[in-house]
Amino acid sequence: MKKYCLALLSLFCGFWSSPAAARKVYFNEVFTDSTLRIDYMFSGTKQTQHIALKALSKTNGWYGRRHHLGEQLLRGNGQLVVLDAATKDTVYQHSFSSLFQEWQNTEEATRLERSFDNSFLIPHPQRPVEVVCTLTDTHNRVTSELRHVVDPKDILIRDRSMDLQTPWRYIWKGGDSRECIDIAIVAEGFNEEQMPDFLAMCDTTMLALMSHEPYRSQIQKFNFVAVMPRSVQNGVSIPRKGVWFDTALGAHYDTFYTDRYMTIPSVNRLYDICTGIPFEHFIILANTTQYGGGGIFNSYTIASAKSPRSKLEVIVHEFGHSFGGLGDEYFYDDMYETWYPADTEPWEPNLTTLVDFGSKWQDMLPEGTAIPTVPDGQDVTTKVGVYEGGGYQSKGVYRPTQECRMKVNEVKEFCPVCQRAIRRLIDFYTARE
Repeated sequence: MKKYCLALLSLFCGFWSSPAAARKVYFNEVFTDSTLRIDYMFSGTKQTQHIALKALSKTNGWYGRRHHLGEQLLRGNGQLVVLDAATKDTVYQHSFSSLFQEWQNTEEATRLERSFDNSFLIPHPQRPVEVVCTLTDTHNRVTSELRHVVDPKDILIRDRSMDLQTPWRYIWKGGDSRECIDIAIVAEGFNEEQMPDFLAMCDTTMLALMSHEPYRSQIQKFNFVAVMPRSVQNGVSIPRKGVWFDTALGAHYDTFYTDRYMTIPSVNRLYDICTGIPFEHFIILANTTQYGGGGIFNSYTIASAKSPRSKLEVIVHEFGHSFGGLGDEYFYDDMYETWYPADTEPWEPNLTTLVDFGSKWQDMLPEGTAIPTVPDGQDVTTKVGVYEGGGYQSKGVYRPTQECRMKVNEVKEFCPVCQRAIRRLIDFYTARE
C-alpha cells in the first residue's frame, strides 16, 4: 500500500549492476568500527526538490555490511555515495526511497511546499570524505543534489555513544552482526504494562516473516532485536476520526489522505529511539487493530500489531517493499494516472515496462514464452512469464507471475522472481567478496 495502496515510487538507474569504484574497498582501511548518522531535510513541491544537511552524529559499533562497500545492488529513487575526499574513490554506497518523493506525486504537492526529515547511516570514516546525496524523478533525472565534506575530527559531530538507550533485547540471533542482517522491531503505541504483549507479537512477527522463502532457508543470516520505547498513551492516531494519541513515534493513518496508509511523521525520531542499538532495517509494530501499514525501501515497514491479517499478510508484503525493494504487482482497470513512464525501466526487480527487460527476469522465462504472456489460471504463483498489469497500471507495466505475495495478500509465497531478488539482497549484505 501507499497512495493507491502504498505505492513505492522510484526509478531505474541500473539493475543488479554496480557503479564502478576506483578500487576494491576494505573496511578496516577506510572506516572505523563505529557509525556516522547523517540527518537531512528533503523539501519542495511537485516540481522542485531541495536537500539540506540537518545534523551529524556518531555512535560506537557498525552494524551494516562490511563487504561490497563501494557497490550498489539495487537503486531506489535516492542515492547516497561516499567518496574519499582526497582520491575521489567511491568507498561506500547506499540507496533509498523517501516519503517526500512519494508525496510529490500527490495533488497537495501541486499547491504546497512541504519538508520531510530523513536519516542515513554510514560507517564512520578514518579521514575526510565527500558525501553526495541525490534525488531522482521517475524518468531517472537527477532533480536535486547535495555535496558536503565530512571531517571525522569535526567537533560538531555529536558523540551519542553514551546516550541512554531505549530498552531492547534480542529475540533471535543468527550470528555476529558483522556477518548478519540486523532487524529492529520497534514498539509504537505500547505503554509499560503492554510490553509483554509487544514482545509476544515480536516473536509472532519474526516467525511469520521467516516462514516465507527465501528468508526461511536463510534465517541464520538474520538477527532480530525488540526495541521497547514506552508511549504515554496506547494506540495509533486516526485523523479522519479525530483521534490523536501521544505515542513514541507519533504514527498515524490517513497519510496523504489515504485511510489505510500508516506512516510516522519523523524518521529522525525513529533513529533517536534506536541510538546505539544494532539495526539495519526497521519493522514498526503499531498498537492497533485497525488494518493498514506501509513500507518504504531502505526506510521502514510499519503495520498494525493486532489486526488479524497483519502479521501473516501486511508485514510480509510491506517488508518486501522496505527490505527487498519489490514493487506492488496489483493494478486498477480504471487507473488513469501513470506511475511508471513507458520510456523508462522501473528500478524494482519484479516490474518491467520492457524497455530493458533483459536486466530483469528474461533469463528465467521458459523457452517459447510469449511476451506478453496470457494468463491461463495454471501454476499461478510459479509459472514465470510477462503478465500485463502491475505497479497500479493495467497497461504498459508487466509482472512475473499471475499471482504473488506482492500482488495478493492471500498468496502464501513470493513468486520465483521475487524470491531471487530477495536472495540476491541477502547475499549482498552478508556474503564475503
